[in-house]
Amino acid sequence: MSAGAEEAGEPPKDDAPKIAVNRGISRLDFIMRIVAVIGTLGSAIAMGKTNESLPFFRQFIHFRAEYKDLPTFTFFVVANVIVTAYLILSLLLSIFHIVKSDARVTRTVLIIFDMAMLAFLTSGASAATAIVYLAHKGNTRANWFAICQQFNSFCERVSGSLVGSFIAILVLMLLIVLSAVALSRN
Repeated sequence: MSAGAEEAGEPPKDDAPKIAVNRGISRLDFIMRIVAVIGTLGSAIAMGKTNESLPFFRQFIHFRAEYKDLPTFTFFVVANVIVTAYLILSLLLSIFHIVKSDARVTRTVLIIFDMAMLAFLTSGASAATAIVYLAHKGNTRANWFAICQQFNSFCERVSGSLVGSFIAILVLMLLIVLSAVALSRN
């Protein structure tokens, strides 16, 4: 290959398979980010819409269970919304990586922010999981009773939103590994 072709920005012929693989990794990265957006957004919506009320004493008194009653669930919703917003913005960099598959600096930045969002999402999901466990099992030593026998629909929706969030956590872990592999191939 001539020196003029290299100066024009065309990759050497022996780098073509490497670029094709990196472009495939970038496409997989884009798809996985969309899956993570669906998981986090679905979790935030499911938890945000979760409420149930039970009549007590002939409809005069109602017991209500809402996600806003527990600060841990509020933190869970906020964490999922922030991670969803980040993932939507990171789709732009993912598209950039499809077009320019040998970008190193943006991949490094993406790995750093992916790790931060992974930690943030994991903390929110873990805290909410602890509360859901108490809602299902209770704690007799602390005199906390299991409420899921009474608020069955509330507990089912909250548990379902946790599943979506943990799927997004798994996808973020895979995204970090995938970005590291793409970075090491450059």
